[in-house]
This record gives sequence, structure tokens and C-alpha cells, in this order.
Amino acid sequence: MIFVNELAGVANVPQWLKHMPADADAMTFVDVVFPAFLFIVGMSIPFAFNARLIKKDSTKTIWYHTLKRSFALIIMGVFMVNASYGYDESKMVISISFWAFLAYLLPIPIWNRYTKTFPKMLKKILQYGGMITFVILYFLYIQDNGTRGMTPKWWGILGLIGWAYLFTVIYYWFVNGRLGAIILFFMVSILANALNQTKGIDLLNIGGFHFIADHLTHATIVSAGTIVSLFIFDTKGSKNNYWKVIGFGILVLLLGYILQPYYEVSKIRGTPSWALYSIAICIAIFYFLYWLMDINKKSEWSEFFIPAAANPLLIYILPGIIIYFNKALGIKILPEYFDSGVPGIIWSLFFSIMMLFLMKILNRYKIQLHL
Repeated sequence: MIFVNELAGVANVPQWLKHMPADADAMTFVDVVFPAFLFIVGMSIPFAFNARLIKKDSTKTIWYHTLKRSFALIIMGVFMVNASYGYDESKMVISISFWAFLAYLLPIPIWNRYTKTFPKMLKKILQYGGMITFVILYFLYIQDNGTRGMTPKWWGILGLIGWAYLFTVIYYWFVNGRLGAIILFFMVSILANALNQTKGIDLLNIGGFHFIADHLTHATIVSAGTIVSLFIFDTKGSKNNYWKVIGFGILVLLLGYILQPYYEVSKIRGTPSWALYSIAICIAIFYFLYWLMDINKKSEWSEFFIPAAANPLLIYILPGIIIYFNKALGIKILPEYFDSGVPGIIWSLFFSIMMLFLMKILNRYKIQLHL
């Protein structure tokens, strides 16, 4: 995600290194990065619920945790989107760069995983101070039409993850994690997405359908991750688990192929075929990693990525903190030479690696976000 986000601002690079245009019937590996996040979220849901049930958390605690996590992701997503466009900086009290820097920075004091020895009073000051500052930032924002305050132009990557997580987890909770019910949710999500993409369907005029169907597009991918998790770690039928996952991947791939002539492949439009192809790719990658690391115990190579894996939300927002901090101070780190072509690709790769090393330092000093 860091690599492709940094590369998005680089000119004169091959199309396969960028998102395909909205009107193209095609996808690149870049169009699979976001679905991979959604797929991982789905895979984690059964483990997260089982862990809380083992701890004997109450229903109230589980609901509170679910809603808090979803709300936090949605809020961060909306702020990050509004930092990108749709503002009138000339009417704002502070520059948009400084506003954006604070918007990216505030999740750290609010959602940092503080150690038990950290002073409780200081922890409260940081958390509640961060929340109050978020509210202040909302009112400091002036839209390009002169209106004070923000609107969800779109929900941002984190916001979309938050909504898809919320829809899937609520359903998972009500059906008690039953595999058959999750598969039904997966199929209904595909159908809703397809109807949402079909012109002339009367359902689109029903209040709330478009909103729900939009988020069920991404919930399709989340629920697919949950299904794979339930398949692979089902101890009752462990001998057939691998074939269940492979069979599910093949069926998803075929369904995407069948739907492609009608709905095309487009990440920007969130079409059913894009979601299904992305799921099939994620299943293939996961199965390979599972075979390599869990079955054959070849996991030493992954140690390089552990700092990011242990703190994924922080490493996602970290580039934004650095970029907007430099913009606020008028600092340009790189010459224009790195804004285009091969030098830009090399810089994007170097920047991603640099973020991994920086995460290692932040982890050492116990700066870890936990929603």
C-alpha cells in the first residue's frame, strides 16, 4: 500500500504500476492491494471473536469494541479524504497542509497502546486532547463552496474498510459465525453489488439501497476472507480443508469470469468481477503463504515485514504525517528528478523500505496503534 500510494504521484510509469482508469475493463496488481486488506480483515474476524469469547467478554464489551473500531476507521478515512481535495484554503485559519498533518497525527495519541506504567493522567490528556482537536479541525475546515465543516466525499480507504468490517461483523455475530450463513451473506453481497451496477433497476430508488450495496461490494471481499478462515481452520474436517479453499477459489474465479461481460472489471467502480477476481488472487496468495510458512515452516524471510505486520495502522498513516509535515514547513526533500519514470519507481521502493525501518524504531518505543 505504501509503495503504490507513493508511486501514484510519479509520472511516466507503466500502466501496470498504477490503478486502471474507471472506464477500463481491466485491473493491475495495484488494484488488488486494497482488496488484500479487506480479505485479511475478514480472515481475522473468527480469531478476534474466539479470543474475546475465551476471555469471557460480555456482549456489551464485544459490541462496544466493534462499533468503536468501525467508527475510528470511518472518522480517519473521512478526514484523510478531505485533506486531499474539496477545501478553500484561503478561508481557513490554518494552512491545509498543517490541518492535514494534524489529521494524520492525532490517531497516535488517541489510539496508541499505552503501557501499564504510562502515567494515567497524561494518557487521558493525550486521548481526550486528541479527540477535542479532531472536533476543532472539523470546524476549521472550509469547503470549496464556502461551507464550514467536512462531508464524506467518499469514505477513504480506512473508511471503506471500517464500513465493510462493520457490516460483516454485525452479521457474523447474529449468525454465531456459522459457515453456511456466512456463505449466504457472501452471495447476497455479490447480488446486491450486481443490482447496484445494473441500470434501470427500481431497487436503486429505495432509500438506503445504494449506500448499503456500495459497502456490500467490499463486504463481499471481507466475508470471503472469513469463509477461507473458517475453511482452513475447521478442525472437524481437517483432511479436506485444503481442497475446500482451492475449490472456493476456483468457483470465485469462474463466477468473476461469468460476470465480466456484464459488469466488466473495475476497481474504481467496484464491480462484482473486480471483487471476485481479487478474492481469487488473495486466496491463491494466502494458500501459497500458508503452505510455505505453516506447513513447511519457512518463515524466516518474513521477519523483515514484522514491524509493519505488528503495527499496520500506524505504518499506513505514517507517510501522510511525514509528507504533510514537510509541506506545512515548505520543505521539499527530493528534486524533481524523482517525480518521473524509473527514478520515481526506485524512490517509491526506497521510501517503503525506509518506512519499515522507521516502524521498527517506533515499535521499540512502544508507539503502537490499537483500535
